[in-house]
Amino acid sequence: MAKELSSAGFADTKRHYPILDGLRGVAALIVVAFHLFEAHAASRFVQIINHGYLAVDFFFVLSGFVIGYAYDDRWNTMSTMEFFKRRLIRLHPMIVVAMVIGAVMFYFQSSPIFPKIHETPVWLLLVVMVIGMTLIPVGASLDIRGWGEMHPLDGPGWSLFYEYVGNILYALFVRKFSKLLLSLCVFVAGAALVHYCVTGPTGDVIGGWSLDAAQIRIGLTRLLYPFFAGLLLSRVVKAGHVRHAFLLCSAIILVALALPRFGGEHDLWMNGLYESLCIIVVFPLVVYLGASGEVKSGLSARICSFVGAISYPIYIIHYPFVYTYTAWVQDNKITVAQGWPVALATLALCALLAWICLTFYDVPVRQWLTAKTMRKGGGMAPRPQPAHQ
Repeated sequence: MAKELSSAGFADTKRHYPILDGLRGVAALIVVAFHLFEAHAASRFVQIINHGYLAVDFFFVLSGFVIGYAYDDRWNTMSTMEFFKRRLIRLHPMIVVAMVIGAVMFYFQSSPIFPKIHETPVWLLLVVMVIGMTLIPVGASLDIRGWGEMHPLDGPGWSLFYEYVGNILYALFVRKFSKLLLSLCVFVAGAALVHYCVTGPTGDVIGGWSLDAAQIRIGLTRLLYPFFAGLLLSRVVKAGHVRHAFLLCSAIILVALALPRFGGEHDLWMNGLYESLCIIVVFPLVVYLGASGEVKSGLSARICSFVGAISYPIYIIHYPFVYTYTAWVQDNKITVAQGWPVALATLALCALLAWICLTFYDVPVRQWLTAKTMRKGGGMAPRPQPAHQ
């Protein structure tokens, strides 16, 4: 994961962290399963894979670590605009195709739980799709689904929006911070995160996907500590040597995300404390352990390679299928026992489509964009790495 796309101006000799790729893939698959189970959940208190949404916070820790590792020592020879181009090339092609998938599937999701679909004309759908391709968030006037999402064709686009916010903050300001100043930012952001989790109205960090003040606060709270902590981790901690790191870290992530909710409606602080512990301690520890291990060959290496490669594509394209599955479940009162074969098939379909998009669209498009926009002295950029965040 830590080997960023190279251009001819950079000799990319840094160590690659395939385990971090694999862990991002494990977390992405858990997110898909969480969203499918969510279709059956009566409330957040009885959700299967209850803390699956924390995978987003884990992604932000990974992102901060990767950005710091890949770019901190390159600013003498790289401009801010070049950094932005490299990040756009890495992330944006899949955003475009995800919005197309969301638009194609939109009318197949018509259901009482999505009250605005049936009244949305095609021209408005196309307008929202084009806006979504830019990742510019939309407000209530363009909420064509009725769920209040800033990206109504592909809900998880909200986290990519905040990923871009983190990248912009890094390039313009945070990259210049000393370790002491960055540590202070991590402390303040961590305190804000704990305060919200423990004293907030829900006892969790669920949210960030709407364009209103309360949701923007959640989104920034979820971004700032993990992203800054990952960046600080890349600057102050040297990787060690951990055996079986992929299996160990995968188990930690699975347990952390799958544990049932702590406390009840009258003890919200208990769950908030647990989520604070996961984000502040467990996820940075997992990133450190993952960066300290190796996978050389065998089944673990193949799993790391495959799930790492599809991790970003499956994350950004899966939700239109979840919308469709959710409409089917709610309209027909489908239980988990009745719906699990369809849910499993949906997950498999998302994985297959993610691989197809990666192989035949994302990597070729990034190759082309890199060659066209990242030339240095007439040289050609090397082939993009498909699995890197």
